Amino acid sequence: MIIAKFIPRYPMIKEEYKYSDITEKIIGCAMKVHNTLGNGFQEVIYQRALAIELEMARLVYVRELEMPIYYEGAEIGTRRVDFLIEEKIMVELKAVTLLEKVHLAQALNYLEAYKLEIGLLINFGNTRLEFKRLIKSIRNNQ
Repeated sequence: MIIAKFIPRYPMIKEEYKYSDITEKIIGCAMKVHNTLGNGFQEVIYQRALAIELEMARLVYVRELEMPIYYEGAEIGTRRVDFLIEEKIMVELKAVTLLEKVHLAQALNYLEAYKLEIGLLINFGNTRLEFKRLIKSIRNNQ
């Protein structure tokens, strides 16, 4: 089962999440990009700017990594993740005025398809940067 964790903008109590040190750096990089560029650009512009910030933060990443999608053991297509950071965290970018459930569902599906535990959905399209931390939760069926 995959869940999305919604983190308040200024939490009173800081919770620790897996790879939170890395996700905090990524979010900080995204905030700098949004504060500099604002909203209104196409997604690719934010993607290029974020790549520059990630390099300055010394985070190892692959951009537009194409990964196969399988169904019942058969490869049925591919999908490109916007960023795979430190070989651990998937980052999906959007540049829309309003994040919708379909965007969250898409990001959660990618997390599952890429067999990763942690992801971020980041939206540059609003007047304030939006981000959602995605956590793949495995529950035992007991």
